[in-house]
Formats: sequence, structure tokens, C-alpha cells
Amino acid sequence: MISKEEVKHIAKLARLELTAEEVEKMQADLSAILDYFNLLKKAPKPKETTIKAGDLSATRKDEVVSSHNIADKLIVAAPDKKDDYIKVKAIF
Repeated sequence: MISKEEVKHIAKLARLELTAEEVEKMQADLSAILDYFNLLKKAPKPKETTIKAGDLSATRKDEVVSSHNIADKLIVAAPDKKDDYIKVKAIF
């Protein structure tokens, strides 16, 4: 388990002021996180797979897609509009 002094040091590095209750909570939380990382370290590692650059043949033809049609459809569907703009309430 991570010590209270280590939690206080980490909080100081992060420029956090922690109460005594927060230090205890962070101590438990950080310990749980570190325990999980230790568990992940023990997990079996997958076999390495190497892919050569020449093996990748996923290419596609570039196509120009006009977004103008989408904008027109959105403006037409808007409940309140003026010219080519959608009218909305002012935000202050």
C-alpha cells in the first residue's frame, strides 16, 4: 500500500491541497490503481506478429464528396432561417 507521505508528495507535485480524509481516500485509490497495474504486468503477453509494409494492400480510390448538399439539407430542415443561415436565439 502506498504511504501517506507518498500521497502528500504526489499532491504537492500536483499542487493540490488535500485534507486528512482526502489523503486517506487517495491512498486507497492510488494503491488500487497500482495493484491493478501489477496485475496487468502478470498477464500473459500476446505473441509478436510482424507485418511487412508490402503486405498491406488496403487502398481505396480517393473521391471528392461535396458537403454542400448536406448543408443545404440542414438549412432546409431548420425551423427558422434567413438566406443561407439558421437563426438561433442569442446567447449572452
